[in-house]
Amino acid sequence: MSEGAVTRRRVQAKPVEDEKKDNDVVDDGGDVSEGEDRGDDKATRFTLMEQILLLGLKDREGYTSFWNDCISSGLRGCVMIELALRNRIELEKTGMRKRALLSRKILLKNDQPTGDVILDEALRHIKETQPGETVTNWVEYLSGETWNPLKLRYQLRNVRERLAKNLVEKGVLTTEKQNFLLFDMTTHPLHDSVLKTKLIKQVQEAVLQRWTNDVHRMDRRMLSLIVLAHASDVLENAFAPLNDQDYEVAMKRVRSILELDYEAESEKKASKRNRNARCTVPIPV
Repeated sequence: MSEGAVTRRRVQAKPVEDEKKDNDVVDDGGDVSEGEDRGDDKATRFTLMEQILLLGLKDREGYTSFWNDCISSGLRGCVMIELALRNRIELEKTGMRKRALLSRKILLKNDQPTGDVILDEALRHIKETQPGETVTNWVEYLSGETWNPLKLRYQLRNVRERLAKNLVEKGVLTTEKQNFLLFDMTTHPLHDSVLKTKLIKQVQEAVLQRWTNDVHRMDRRMLSLIVLAHASDVLENAFAPLNDQDYEVAMKRVRSILELDYEAESEKKASKRNRNARCTVPIPV
């Protein structure tokens, strides 16, 4: 008993440096990236929105492709997933009548600010909306692509520009003015190529070296990034440097994720969680 007590005291008495390092690894909502040595790296503090924009930006030109009409809604999807990863929102329970994922409402779980302006703006909209709305509806509202004039006030404006400024503050991008014949445009060329290269390498490793056939064992943030990058039409930019063989393997594995039956996978997760709860035995003190 005395040895156990001593051991517990030793675990609690961490040096200040170790405690600070632990706090860096845990996200705002308690989401920990599994299997990654995140450390105190700038790349680990990117939001999903910033990562998607960084993958979509042309390095020298400093803007996204004019032909990409998916990134706008993709970034709004990132906002919803980021809030979920930070434990601010959740899907309503299925109840007795099992409802499809896309028909379940978004519920507010925690209204504490995240510290990110875009996320907090979306969080306020969700808090003010009763009854709740589905994920699909929220993506439409936040992107302004809705026929309901009463919902236009929910639109998140200038998201790409605001995210680019965040990346400029983090030293990843820089700001320039470019002339496009009839008008001048503010662009944000890549300044720190090391961080973008590291981000691309992490995406590649997730579907190559660290691949697992069980999505429930994948890191939630990386799984979200892969799906959102595909939805935003920027995933190709991460796989372009790969050789032909690795490219085929990577795309095949991404397709296997996209073709999953998400309804069945969510039920698997729920049943596993319930099974673990039933198996939990209180430890006598």
